[in-house]
Amino acid sequence: MSYRQLLLDFGRSVMRRVQSSPEEFEPRRPRKRLVLDPLLGDFANQLLRANGSRLDVRVFWNPSLKTTAGIAVWQDRIVVLNPKLQEVSAAEVQRTLRHELAHLLAKERAGRRRIEAHGPEWRAACADLEIPGEARCHDLPFKRRKIARRFFYACPACQSILARVRPLRRKSACLKCCRRHNSGRYHERFRFRPVEAPAEAAA
Repeated sequence: MSYRQLLLDFGRSVMRRVQSSPEEFEPRRPRKRLVLDPLLGDFANQLLRANGSRLDVRVFWNPSLKTTAGIAVWQDRIVVLNPKLQEVSAAEVQRTLRHELAHLLAKERAGRRRIEAHGPEWRAACADLEIPGEARCHDLPFKRRKIARRFFYACPACQSILARVRPLRRKSACLKCCRRHNSGRYHERFRFRPVEAPAEAAA
């Protein structure tokens, strides 16, 4: 089966679910937050196989997501989607799924090498998954709430500031400096150190 035919078949199967049994395609409120979607999981793995990947990925819906369209979790090999995508269109479900799969595909290709979340490796994976020029953030009409960043860290080398909503729970280093001076590998001398909030953040 060709890659294009695979996409067409998926689109038709999703539309059949929406048209014939809309209640089955509505956002569900399960006892557990994550709801497994075998259909999307099969489609995701076919996309990955078409691009030479050996990953076995599962896809879930999470009604707890508010403004985030989707999340890719490398450690668990899963993609989590916001059920509100179903209210937009089947095409948006596909696009967001491929966006998140690109994160996993880029990480698999990079191996142990550290990469930027939306860097050149991710953009190349997006192109392979037929969403070239994909934006790093969605522009969907999800209500957003502004959360203040109260934790600030600085790189000892380049003095770049990292602002966080929650404190860092493990050692993290400046990726720019690690790539420039240590072949992308972690080094203690570039580890982010806690600092006071910048003046513009405190205002």
